[in-house]
Amino acid sequence: MPRIRTSRSRDRLAEVLRECGELITPAETARALDVNAAEAAQQLARWTAQGWLKRLQRGVYTPVPIDARSAEQTLEDPWLLVPRVFAPGYVGGWTAAEHWALTEQIFRVICVFTARPFRDKRRTIGGVGFALQRVQEDAIFGTQAIWRGRVRIAVSDPHRTLVDLLARPATGGGIRHVAACLRGYLARSDADLARVLAYADQLGVGTVFKRLGFLLERTRGDFAPIVEQCLGRITEGLSKLDPALASPRVVKRWRLRAPASWLDGREGNDARSVRARQHGVTAAVTTAS
Repeated sequence: MPRIRTSRSRDRLAEVLRECGELITPAETARALDVNAAEAAQQLARWTAQGWLKRLQRGVYTPVPIDARSAEQTLEDPWLLVPRVFAPGYVGGWTAAEHWALTEQIFRVICVFTARPFRDKRRTIGGVGFALQRVQEDAIFGTQAIWRGRVRIAVSDPHRTLVDLLARPATGGGIRHVAACLRGYLARSDADLARVLAYADQLGVGTVFKRLGFLLERTRGDFAPIVEQCLGRITEGLSKLDPALASPRVVKRWRLRAPASWLDGREGNDARSVRARQHGVTAAVTTAS
């Protein structure tokens, strides 16, 4: 008799998985099994106690593979969590830069821009680290829908990704890596700096034009028309090239404060920049909670 109950329970779980896929919620479980919300919650709790499911956070579960040695990290594609946990929002920053091949660097933490309120900028769900950035819902534009199985996920397109990196260098791993992503962007066949400017206008962050113009002047190629447009859009007051770095020098043309190394040709060897950014990326993994 116990084997019959176990078999029936597994059959019911299979029904839920066919309906929900890799992520399971009580509401979807109730629909799949044609039961009420309380019964669905009880069933999910039983499957979790039996080791068949892992609770990622309140109201979100994922199946534990039969051959899994540990239930600590069971989610094969953590991007699936973004629309379930962080909507409205999108995958952005260094994660989008990696997705669009703007960089060869690999980050273990997923960068997410979300309009949903949160208390901690670092979170770990199912053994995966997430770095959260707050964005107003009306500032969610310039995204592209990609499909992971049956789940539709928004990711910033290459142009919006660049704008976000320039607006918040920390989301790109620091200004040195942002500059590398800019070079990666310019190497793309679909690079469109006019669209980047249009996105920056829509976002309304004047520092984007300062950083973009400054970096373009230090990049090989004829970007004079775009540089002039950036100059015409810069805002009053001084901004930092990277808020995370000590910036004692002033670039009057761009109203930017910058590290001395960036003004004497040593930005590629700025040890403080590298150490600070490596520490930040490591912290995103090890201190997330």
